[in-house]
Amino acid sequence: MFSIEHDFDATVITLVDEGAAPLQEDVILQAFEECVTVEQYDPRKDEVVRITLSNAQVRELAAALNLPEGVYRLTPRREG
Repeated sequence: MFSIEHDFDATVITLVDEGAAPLQEDVILQAFEECVTVEQYDPRKDEVVRITLSNAQVRELAAALNLPEGVYRLTPRREG
């Protein structure tokens, strides 16, 4: 299950793990104009862990989810 909320300066997506145990903590993605943050509570450390991705990294991650093993570089699409 997931939810999408639009805040003033970000779109917030929360992913809830509803599968079979062991379940993981919710994952919260915040998409800002200049970056995307991914947060998840770590119960072992009793703290929220945050990763910040540039927009280029997000585009590459999205592309990587649908590609086979290998090394790639995204290039701008030529129009014409």
